[in-house]
Amino acid sequence: MQVAKKMLLGATIAILGAGALGSTNALARTVIYADLEPPALRVETVPAPRPGYVWVDGYWGWGHNKYVWHHGRWMHDRHGYRYEPARWEREGNRWRYHDGRWDH
Repeated sequence: MQVAKKMLLGATIAILGAGALGSTNALARTVIYADLEPPALRVETVPAPRPGYVWVDGYWGWGHNKYVWHHGRWMHDRHGYRYEPARWEREGNRWRYHDGRWDH
């Protein structure tokens, strides 16, 4: 199932669902596309290591029809996992947002 909505500045948001209709365990994710290249990442001071936590760098997200900066933050460490930071990736003549996630 895919529903897309055209937004100002050429951004498209699609809600993708996995699983059968009516399924209680269906997963949904939001896919964001923008026609404009994201701004350069901001330079932030990385704090000293903190036991049990992982520092996640700041990134450009999307909100209110424009790029929005999200400051770096601490996240609880997940043993056996590695954090993949949020990023924008070029796909043809537009940019696709990939949210940060834990990977193993």
